[in-house]
Amino acid sequence: MRDRGRTLPIVRAVVIGPRGAFRLEERPEPVAGPGAAAGLGAADLQQARGDYPAPPGWPADVPGLEVAGEVEQVGSGVTGVVRGDRVMALIGGGGHAERIAAPADLLLPVPEGLPREEAAGFPQAFGTAWDALIAQAGVHAGDRVLVSGAAGGVGTAMVQVAALSGAHVTASVRRPELHARVKALAPAARADVVPPGREAAHAPYDVIVELVGGGDCLQRVALLRDRGKVLLVGVQAGTTAPLRMLDLMLARAQVIGTTVRGRSHAEKALLAATVRASVVPLPAQGRLRVPVDATFPLDRFADARPDGKVVLLPQRCRGDAG
Repeated sequence: MRDRGRTLPIVRAVVIGPRGAFRLEERPEPVAGPGAAAGLGAADLQQARGDYPAPPGWPADVPGLEVAGEVEQVGSGVTGVVRGDRVMALIGGGGHAERIAAPADLLLPVPEGLPREEAAGFPQAFGTAWDALIAQAGVHAGDRVLVSGAAGGVGTAMVQVAALSGAHVTASVRRPELHARVKALAPAARADVVPPGREAAHAPYDVIVELVGGGDCLQRVALLRDRGKVLLVGVQAGTTAPLRMLDLMLARAQVIGTTVRGRSHAEKALLAATVRASVVPLPAQGRLRVPVDATFPLDRFADARPDGKVVLLPQRCRGDAG
Protein backbone atom coordinates (compact mmCIF):
# COMPACT_ATOMS: atom_id res chain seq x y z
CA MET A 1 0.00 0.00 0.00
CA ARG A 2 1.28 3.48 -0.87
CA ASP A 3 0.38 6.85 0.58
CA ARG A 4 1.67 10.02 -1.12
CA GLY A 5 4.63 8.23 -2.55
CA ARG A 6 5.73 6.27 0.54
CA THR A 7 5.14 2.63 1.35
CA LEU A 8 3.04 1.89 4.43
CA PRO A 9 3.83 -1.25 6.47
CA ILE A 10 1.22 -3.98 6.19
CA VAL A 11 -0.06 -6.48 8.75
CA ARG A 12 -2.52 -9.33 8.43
CA ALA A 13 -5.76 -9.39 10.40
CA VAL A 14 -8.83 -11.59 10.70
CA VAL A 15 -11.71 -9.49 9.34
CA ILE A 16 -15.48 -9.91 9.62
CA GLY A 17 -16.87 -10.03 6.09
CA PRO A 18 -20.36 -10.20 4.59
CA ARG A 19 -22.92 -12.27 6.53
CA GLY A 20 -20.52 -12.59 9.46
CA ALA A 21 -17.94 -14.74 7.65
CA PHE A 22 -14.30 -14.34 8.70
CA ARG A 23 -11.44 -13.83 6.25
CA LEU A 24 -7.75 -12.90 6.39
CA GLU A 25 -6.88 -9.47 4.99
CA GLU A 26 -3.92 -7.09 4.84
CA ARG A 27 -4.34 -3.82 6.71
CA PRO A 28 -2.13 -0.76 7.35
CA GLU A 29 0.08 -1.34 10.37
CA PRO A 30 -1.17 0.40 13.54
CA VAL A 31 0.97 3.01 15.24
CA ALA A 32 0.92 1.33 18.71
CA GLY A 33 -0.14 -1.99 20.82
CA PRO A 34 0.55 -5.70 21.87
CA GLY A 35 -0.20 -8.54 19.43
CA ALA A 36 1.83 -11.72 19.88
CA ALA A 37 -1.20 -13.81 20.82
CA ALA A 38 -4.94 -13.22 21.00
CA GLY A 39 -7.74 -15.09 22.71
CA LEU A 40 -10.71 -16.30 20.67
CA GLY A 41 -14.05 -16.39 22.46
CA ALA A 42 -17.79 -16.41 22.11
CA ALA A 43 -17.84 -12.61 22.08
CA ASP A 44 -16.03 -12.66 18.74
CA LEU A 45 -18.74 -14.83 17.21
CA GLN A 46 -21.39 -12.53 18.66
CA GLN A 47 -19.65 -9.58 17.03
CA ALA A 48 -19.64 -11.40 13.68
CA ARG A 49 -23.40 -11.97 14.02
CA GLY A 50 -23.93 -8.28 14.70
CA ASP A 51 -25.00 -8.77 18.33
CA TYR A 52 -21.92 -7.30 20.03
CA PRO A 53 -20.53 -4.30 18.11
CA ALA A 54 -17.14 -2.80 18.83
CA PRO A 55 -17.19 0.40 20.90
CA PRO A 56 -16.20 3.71 19.26
CA GLY A 57 -12.50 4.01 18.51
CA TRP A 58 -11.90 0.29 17.96
CA PRO A 59 -11.97 -1.62 14.64
CA ALA A 60 -15.55 -2.48 13.73
CA ASP A 61 -14.59 -5.46 11.56
CA VAL A 62 -11.54 -6.99 13.32
CA PRO A 63 -12.46 -9.15 16.34
CA GLY A 64 -10.28 -10.03 19.30
CA LEU A 65 -10.78 -8.63 22.82
CA GLU A 66 -7.74 -9.99 24.67
CA VAL A 67 -4.11 -9.92 23.61
CA ALA A 68 -0.63 -10.59 24.91
CA GLY A 69 2.70 -9.60 23.44
CA GLU A 70 5.87 -7.60 23.74
CA VAL A 71 5.96 -3.81 23.59
CA GLU A 72 7.84 -2.57 20.52
CA GLN A 73 7.11 1.16 20.65
CA VAL A 74 5.92 3.50 23.39
CA GLY A 75 3.90 6.62 22.68
CA SER A 76 5.11 10.05 23.73
CA GLY A 77 4.24 10.92 27.30
CA VAL A 78 3.68 7.29 28.33
CA THR A 79 5.31 6.23 31.60
CA GLY A 80 5.53 2.87 33.35
CA VAL A 81 5.90 0.91 30.09
CA VAL A 82 9.13 0.37 28.17
CA ARG A 83 10.09 -1.39 24.99
CA GLY A 84 10.47 -5.13 25.53
CA ASP A 85 7.93 -5.38 28.36
CA ARG A 86 5.74 -8.50 28.22
CA VAL A 87 2.17 -7.27 28.51
CA MET A 88 -1.43 -8.39 28.11
CA ALA A 89 -4.67 -6.45 27.86
CA LEU A 90 -8.44 -6.54 27.58
CA ILE A 91 -9.23 -4.22 24.67
CA GLY A 92 -12.23 -3.11 22.62
CA GLY A 93 -11.37 -5.12 19.51
CA GLY A 94 -8.76 -5.60 16.81
CA GLY A 95 -6.77 -8.26 18.66
CA HIS A 96 -6.88 -10.85 15.87
CA ALA A 97 -4.05 -9.19 14.00
CA GLU A 98 -0.26 -9.32 13.85
CA ARG A 99 0.08 -5.97 15.55
CA ILE A 100 -2.24 -3.59 17.38
CA ALA A 101 -2.22 -0.27 19.20
CA ALA A 102 -3.40 -0.30 22.82
CA PRO A 103 -3.76 2.42 25.48
CA ALA A 104 -0.99 2.09 28.04
CA ASP A 105 -3.39 2.31 30.99
CA LEU A 106 -5.12 -0.91 29.88
CA LEU A 107 -1.89 -2.93 29.85
CA LEU A 108 -1.19 -5.58 32.48
CA PRO A 109 2.25 -7.07 33.11
CA VAL A 110 2.50 -10.75 32.19
CA PRO A 111 3.22 -12.72 35.39
CA GLU A 112 6.62 -14.35 35.61
CA GLY A 113 6.60 -17.79 33.99
CA LEU A 114 3.21 -17.41 32.27
CA PRO A 115 3.50 -18.52 28.61
CA ARG A 116 2.19 -16.13 25.98
CA GLU A 117 -0.64 -18.54 25.08
CA GLU A 118 -1.92 -18.43 28.65
CA ALA A 119 -1.31 -14.70 28.92
CA ALA A 120 -3.59 -14.19 25.90
CA GLY A 121 -6.34 -16.06 27.72
CA PHE A 122 -6.00 -14.13 30.98
CA PRO A 123 -7.27 -10.53 30.63
CA GLN A 124 -10.86 -11.02 29.51
CA ALA A 125 -11.51 -14.16 31.50
CA PHE A 126 -10.13 -13.04 34.85
CA GLY A 127 -10.99 -9.36 34.42
CA THR A 128 -14.61 -10.28 33.75
CA ALA A 129 -14.72 -12.84 36.57
CA TRP A 130 -13.18 -10.55 39.19
CA ASP A 131 -15.37 -7.59 38.23
CA ALA A 132 -18.60 -9.62 38.18
CA LEU A 133 -18.09 -11.79 41.25
CA ILE A 134 -16.13 -9.53 43.58
CA ALA A 135 -16.93 -5.95 42.54
CA GLN A 136 -20.58 -6.42 41.59
CA ALA A 137 -21.89 -9.48 43.41
CA GLY A 138 -19.69 -9.16 46.49
CA VAL A 139 -19.05 -12.93 46.71
CA HIS A 140 -17.39 -13.91 49.97
CA ALA A 141 -16.58 -16.94 52.12
CA GLY A 142 -19.54 -19.21 52.75
CA ASP A 143 -21.52 -18.18 49.66
CA ARG A 144 -22.80 -20.75 47.19
CA VAL A 145 -22.19 -19.87 43.54
CA LEU A 146 -23.55 -21.54 40.40
CA VAL A 147 -21.63 -21.01 37.14
CA SER A 148 -23.27 -22.08 33.88
CA GLY A 149 -21.01 -22.83 30.90
CA ALA A 150 -18.16 -23.32 33.34
CA ALA A 151 -15.79 -25.11 30.94
CA GLY A 152 -15.16 -22.03 28.76
CA GLY A 153 -12.49 -19.41 29.25
CA VAL A 154 -14.58 -17.05 31.40
CA GLY A 155 -16.26 -20.02 33.10
CA THR A 156 -12.99 -21.54 34.32
CA ALA A 157 -11.98 -18.11 35.62
CA MET A 158 -15.32 -17.72 37.44
CA VAL A 159 -14.86 -21.10 39.14
CA GLN A 160 -11.39 -20.17 40.37
CA VAL A 161 -12.22 -16.64 41.51
CA ALA A 162 -15.30 -17.83 43.39
CA ALA A 163 -13.31 -20.58 45.11
CA LEU A 164 -10.51 -18.15 46.00
CA SER A 165 -13.09 -15.96 47.73
CA GLY A 166 -14.05 -18.91 49.94
CA ALA A 167 -17.33 -19.68 48.20
CA HIS A 168 -18.58 -23.14 47.27
CA VAL A 169 -18.94 -23.47 43.49
CA THR A 170 -21.30 -25.60 41.45
CA ALA A 171 -20.08 -25.69 37.86
CA SER A 172 -22.58 -26.58 35.15
CA VAL A 173 -20.69 -28.29 32.30
CA ARG A 174 -22.33 -29.85 29.25
CA ARG A 175 -19.55 -32.26 28.18
CA PRO A 176 -18.95 -35.11 30.67
CA GLU A 177 -15.32 -35.52 29.61
CA LEU A 178 -14.59 -32.01 30.94
CA HIS A 179 -16.11 -32.50 34.39
CA ALA A 180 -12.94 -33.73 36.10
CA ARG A 181 -10.81 -30.95 34.61
CA VAL A 182 -13.19 -28.22 35.77
CA LYS A 183 -13.52 -29.74 39.25
CA ALA A 184 -9.72 -29.74 39.57
CA LEU A 185 -9.67 -25.94 39.24
CA ALA A 186 -10.89 -25.52 42.82
CA PRO A 187 -10.26 -27.29 46.14
CA ALA A 188 -12.34 -30.48 46.24
CA ALA A 189 -14.41 -29.31 49.19
CA ARG A 190 -15.39 -26.12 47.37
CA ALA A 191 -16.53 -27.44 43.99
CA ASP A 192 -19.10 -29.72 42.41
CA VAL A 193 -19.61 -30.27 38.68
CA VAL A 194 -23.00 -31.16 37.24
CA PRO A 195 -24.54 -31.41 33.76
CA PRO A 196 -27.10 -28.78 32.71
CA GLY A 197 -30.47 -29.53 34.29
CA ARG A 198 -28.96 -30.95 37.51
CA GLU A 199 -28.09 -27.64 39.17
CA ALA A 200 -31.02 -27.85 41.61
CA ALA A 201 -29.29 -30.68 43.50
CA HIS A 202 -26.92 -28.15 45.09
CA ALA A 203 -29.33 -25.22 45.49
CA PRO A 204 -30.07 -22.73 46.93
CA TYR A 205 -27.43 -20.34 45.59
CA ASP A 206 -26.39 -16.88 46.68
CA VAL A 207 -25.11 -16.02 43.21
CA ILE A 208 -25.89 -17.54 39.80
CA VAL A 209 -23.51 -16.64 36.97
CA GLU A 210 -25.16 -17.01 33.56
CA LEU A 211 -22.59 -17.46 30.79
CA VAL A 212 -24.71 -19.32 28.23
CA GLY A 213 -28.02 -17.50 27.87
CA GLY A 214 -30.86 -19.04 25.90
CA GLY A 215 -34.59 -19.28 26.41
CA ASP A 216 -34.59 -21.07 29.76
CA CYS A 217 -31.65 -19.44 31.52
CA LEU A 218 -33.74 -17.21 33.81
CA GLN A 219 -35.67 -20.21 35.15
CA ARG A 220 -32.69 -20.63 37.46
CA VAL A 221 -33.95 -17.67 39.47
CA ALA A 222 -36.02 -20.28 41.34
CA LEU A 223 -32.72 -21.74 42.64
CA LEU A 224 -31.72 -18.56 44.45
CA ARG A 225 -31.53 -18.09 48.16
CA ASP A 226 -33.32 -15.09 49.67
CA ARG A 227 -31.74 -11.86 48.39
CA GLY A 228 -29.64 -13.78 45.88
CA LYS A 229 -28.23 -12.37 42.64
CA VAL A 230 -28.19 -13.48 39.00
CA LEU A 231 -25.25 -12.16 36.97
CA LEU A 232 -25.96 -12.08 33.21
CA VAL A 233 -22.52 -12.22 31.61
CA GLY A 234 -22.88 -14.32 28.44
CA VAL A 235 -25.69 -14.93 25.96
CA GLN A 236 -24.11 -17.07 23.25
CA ALA A 237 -27.11 -19.46 23.17
CA GLY A 238 -29.66 -16.67 22.83
CA THR A 239 -30.39 -13.14 24.00
CA THR A 240 -34.07 -13.49 24.95
CA ALA A 241 -35.53 -15.41 27.89
CA PRO A 242 -38.84 -15.26 29.79
CA LEU A 243 -38.70 -14.51 33.50
CA ARG A 244 -41.16 -15.69 36.16
CA MET A 245 -41.37 -12.40 38.01
CA LEU A 246 -42.99 -14.02 41.03
CA ASP A 247 -39.85 -16.14 41.56
CA LEU A 248 -37.78 -12.96 41.48
CA MET A 249 -40.14 -11.22 43.89
CA LEU A 250 -40.37 -14.11 46.36
CA ALA A 251 -36.59 -14.39 46.51
CA ARG A 252 -36.23 -10.59 46.72
CA ALA A 253 -33.53 -11.23 44.16
CA GLN A 254 -31.48 -9.03 41.83
CA VAL A 255 -30.71 -9.58 38.16
CA ILE A 256 -27.50 -7.81 37.16
CA GLY A 257 -26.51 -7.44 33.53
CA THR A 258 -22.84 -6.72 32.94
CA THR A 259 -20.30 -6.34 30.15
CA VAL A 260 -16.90 -4.71 30.13
CA ARG A 261 -16.64 -3.88 26.44
CA GLY A 262 -19.24 -1.11 26.41
CA ARG A 263 -17.81 0.81 29.36
CA SER A 264 -16.05 4.14 29.15
CA HIS A 265 -12.28 4.19 28.87
CA ALA A 266 -12.01 5.54 32.41
CA GLU A 267 -14.01 2.59 33.76
CA LYS A 268 -11.87 0.12 31.81
CA ALA A 269 -8.68 1.71 33.07
CA LEU A 270 -9.98 1.48 36.64
CA LEU A 271 -10.78 -2.21 36.15
CA ALA A 272 -7.31 -2.77 34.67
CA ALA A 273 -5.74 -1.14 37.73
CA THR A 274 -7.78 -3.39 40.04
CA VAL A 275 -6.86 -6.53 38.10
CA ARG A 276 -3.21 -5.42 37.97
CA ALA A 277 -3.07 -5.12 41.75
CA SER A 278 -5.35 -7.97 42.88
CA VAL A 279 -5.34 -10.66 40.20
CA VAL A 280 -2.13 -10.49 38.12
CA PRO A 281 0.09 -11.70 41.02
CA LEU A 282 -1.99 -14.86 41.57
CA PRO A 283 -0.74 -17.13 38.71
CA ALA A 284 2.88 -16.75 39.86
CA GLN A 285 1.73 -17.76 43.35
CA GLY A 286 0.12 -20.92 41.95
CA ARG A 287 -3.36 -19.73 42.94
CA LEU A 288 -4.81 -19.32 39.43
CA ARG A 289 -4.44 -21.27 36.19
CA VAL A 290 -5.30 -20.38 32.61
CA PRO A 291 -6.41 -23.59 30.87
CA VAL A 292 -5.79 -23.34 27.10
CA ASP A 293 -7.53 -25.97 25.00
CA ALA A 294 -5.99 -25.23 21.60
CA THR A 295 -3.75 -22.79 19.73
CA PHE A 296 -3.82 -21.92 16.03
CA PRO A 297 -1.64 -19.78 13.77
CA LEU A 298 -3.42 -16.64 12.62
CA ASP A 299 -3.68 -17.93 9.06
CA ARG A 300 -5.55 -21.02 10.33
CA PHE A 301 -8.26 -18.94 11.97
CA ALA A 302 -10.92 -20.88 10.06
CA ASP A 303 -10.02 -24.04 11.99
CA ALA A 304 -10.41 -22.37 15.38
CA ARG A 305 -13.65 -22.70 17.33
CA PRO A 306 -14.21 -21.12 20.77
CA ASP A 307 -14.93 -24.45 22.43
CA GLY A 308 -13.03 -24.02 25.65
CA LYS A 309 -10.12 -21.56 25.57
CA VAL A 310 -8.64 -21.04 22.10
CA VAL A 311 -5.72 -18.75 21.25
CA LEU A 312 -4.59 -17.39 17.88
CA LEU A 313 -0.82 -16.95 17.44
CA PRO A 314 0.32 -14.37 14.87
CA GLN A 315 3.75 -15.16 13.46
CA ARG A 316 4.93 -11.58 13.90
CA CYS A 317 5.30 -11.05 17.63
CA ARG A 318 5.45 -7.26 17.92
CA GLY A 319 3.54 -4.57 19.71
CA ASP A 320 3.37 -0.99 20.92
CA ALA A 321 1.78 0.99 23.73
CA GLY A 322 0.31 4.39 23.23
